[in-house]
Amino acid sequence: MAGRGDPPEGTPEGVPGGEDEYRAVVFDEAFVRAAHLQEFSAQERMGEHALAVRSRPGAGGRRRGSGQALLLVLLIVLAFGMAVYLGLRNPYQPPPDQRAEPLRTTVVPLAPQGPVPGGDPALLLARSPAAEYRTGAAGVNLPVAARTTHFSEGQVVTALSIAKDYLVASSLDPDVLASQTVRPARLLLDPDQLAQFDRSVASPADDGRHAVAAWVTRFDPARVTVTDPAPRVQGTLRFAESTPDTLDVTADHTFTYALRPAAAAPGDVSPASLFTVHRTLHLRFDREDLRMHRAELLTSTVEAGPQACGTDAGGGLIPLLAGAEAPAEGGPVLTDPYATSRPAAPALCGALAPAAQPKP
Repeated sequence: MAGRGDPPEGTPEGVPGGEDEYRAVVFDEAFVRAAHLQEFSAQERMGEHALAVRSRPGAGGRRRGSGQALLLVLLIVLAFGMAVYLGLRNPYQPPPDQRAEPLRTTVVPLAPQGPVPGGDPALLLARSPAAEYRTGAAGVNLPVAARTTHFSEGQVVTALSIAKDYLVASSLDPDVLASQTVRPARLLLDPDQLAQFDRSVASPADDGRHAVAAWVTRFDPARVTVTDPAPRVQGTLRFAESTPDTLDVTADHTFTYALRPAAAAPGDVSPASLFTVHRTLHLRFDREDLRMHRAELLTSTVEAGPQACGTDAGGGLIPLLAGAEAPAEGGPVLTDPYATSRPAAPALCGALAPAAQPKP
């Protein structure tokens, strides 16, 4: 007997609605989940401006999320590549660090024109041109700093401060004066000049490169000792921009030391004498030097006396003490070490101007 609603002879073949027409279409659960669109229910479609279908989250959403992640990674790679490219092509990169030049040295002994005056050191200083000089580091005054074209005021102050520190370390430190150490001055030098400095200390020579007196002032402790009052100092510091990357400082100072013979026994009142050193330094600083608190010394000219001509100027200072005389020299140029801001003596030896000695 035919099923309910079916013709007595069954459903005719080929008639629409037969089972064979939809047999190949299988609406299983995986097929439904994979659909991009989902039809709203009848109740949801009753709302005003309601849509008939909605998008289903699923494979399409995952594909969009994957695409966005890929785009983000691509943007990061492009940004990193651009940063590297601009870093390599940056026209404002700091200049490469340049090696410091060797120091050029000149040491000129100044021979006295008669016996070296002696007496009480305080009285000698009071009767000398150094009477109004300041004591020790207080005599190394910094000028008013101002910015240059490529260096700020703060950088100029730093350069001047380093120059002052070197003057104090090389010419006023008691241990340096007594030949006990050179470390305070060495710490302030550009590393490229340390080998030259060390050779000048270990094997000094008057060759224009290795005169130890051009680097530091020190006396042979077996011969003389620096006595009180403390050294007197006066001079000037000047600055100027030499290139967009370098700042130059010129130091022009006169130092006056009171000396006694080292062999004096305790309580001995051997007369003291004065020894004067006029030192002109040309220092150069790049930005790395300013950051590291160090200096490059370009030139150093020293005029010192009373000393005898003919001694090895590169080997250090050899003062003539109270009552000593220098051998007669033919035609040396009179030189006053207290007259700063002038060209150095043109000869290998000068004559100490009488005005530079204490008055009788």
